Amino acid sequence: MASGGGGGGGRAIPGSRRVLVVGGGIAGLGAAQRLCSYHSADRHLHVLEATARAGGRIRSERSFGGVVEMGAHWIHGPSQGNPVFQLAAAFGLLGEKELSEENQLVDTGGHLDLPSMCCASSGTRVSLELVAEMASLFYGLIDQTREFLHVAETPVPSVGEYLKKEISQQVARWTEDEETKKLKLAILNHFFNVECCISGTHSMDLVALAPFGEYTVLPGLDCTFSGGYQGLIDHIMASLPKDVVIFNKPVKTVHWNGAFQEAAFPGETFPVLVECDDGGRVPAHHVIVTVPLGFLKEHQDTFFDPPLPAEKVEAIRKIGFGTNNKIFLEFEEPFWEPDCQFIQVVWEDTSPLQDSTPVLQDTWFKKLIGFLVLPLFKSAHVLCGFIAGLESEFMETLSDGEVLQSLTQVLRRVTGNPQLPAPKSVLRSRWHSTPYTRGSYSYVAVGSTGDDIDLLAQPLPVDGTGPQLQVLFAGEATHRTFYSTTHGALLSGWREADRLISLWNLKMQEPWSRL
Repeated sequence: MASGGGGGGGRAIPGSRRVLVVGGGIAGLGAAQRLCSYHSADRHLHVLEATARAGGRIRSERSFGGVVEMGAHWIHGPSQGNPVFQLAAAFGLLGEKELSEENQLVDTGGHLDLPSMCCASSGTRVSLELVAEMASLFYGLIDQTREFLHVAETPVPSVGEYLKKEISQQVARWTEDEETKKLKLAILNHFFNVECCISGTHSMDLVALAPFGEYTVLPGLDCTFSGGYQGLIDHIMASLPKDVVIFNKPVKTVHWNGAFQEAAFPGETFPVLVECDDGGRVPAHHVIVTVPLGFLKEHQDTFFDPPLPAEKVEAIRKIGFGTNNKIFLEFEEPFWEPDCQFIQVVWEDTSPLQDSTPVLQDTWFKKLIGFLVLPLFKSAHVLCGFIAGLESEFMETLSDGEVLQSLTQVLRRVTGNPQLPAPKSVLRSRWHSTPYTRGSYSYVAVGSTGDDIDLLAQPLPVDGTGPQLQVLFAGEATHRTFYSTTHGALLSGWREADRLISLWNLKMQEPWSRL
């Protein structure tokens, strides 16, 4: 164990262990913060961030005279078991309501609130009672899908197929006229689209049924940061030594299981060498890779040398990673009621029981689940639309003008007001085409299980040959029960930092003769 690992002339004291963190999202920053608080590891710690900013998929932007969240939006399950909530509270980033015990005890089961207003594509309003009835049916079935976790065999492979099977049995018992039945199916189709946004997938048919219940929903009423999620990142950054994070430093290849020597460190041998896009070469004893799964899917064959073990390659391929985007629309005057919080859009010609392969150009906007009414900005009225899947990725290829034109037509149609003024401006996220992200977040896809998430999280080398913990893996896609969340990402960064600290503590206890 000692031969390749010890720095500083073979003495394995933590201060001489050179650690690199690849990626400055919350997983990478969380790992760095944890390591910096341990001994003097910060002197030999760097975070290599490919872009000019920290935060990764947390991205708050100043727009419309306020702050909008281009990425992470809510603290999901803001309660004592959520480290993001605890940090936000400690940094003073939350208000009294968010911190109240009452808020922390609310158990939503992970389901969204009902809309304040439901518009149909014919320009009519849908009764909120009917929406509530369909929500109750849909979320009841979603709760059932979580019960297949420990069964020997599931009736169907995917969450989507299970929901459709159960819904078609329900439909057979409906006694209303055909028009009402069609409307109920269209409302259910909307809830399928909502679930695609929550799961970050194109279709619930892609989400595996058996492990679906492994995702853990924490108690607490989801809340937002009034000053922007970025405040959390800024506070974590402020707690790190100034030169720890190096920006605009994309990594090309992580060379591991070697014996690398660099002129800057005479007499030292390192098991890992990180090669950057700019030609820079940084040696290390340990590298924590926190890049998004979307990036790994695209680059893992060139990103690691030697290549990753076959089972890890397979896990990267099998775990799902989809796109969920936001489209912000700014209005001169609101067309919605003052207390309206969410405007639901239901397309009456859709049904979850009909398989269709639509022409994206003509129908992409039908995947939009509706619009969240954002808290009032200084002088702007802003709606935030959510859209997932291939339609969301197609939307990224359009110009702002095309998106604005399409959504103006949609809003005129669903409000039944052909004179509705067009939005003043549009702003949107494009997570699929963001080169170092390539999507939004992970889900357990058909053909994969929670074991694949654990495989992805397993450090290298696996077989114990050469120095331990050369390459470690963190990020939301490596957390078995909190994947897709910021708290999952943060916990994964802490987990890998703790893994290194445990190794160092063990080495400190070993007799010097063995090192």
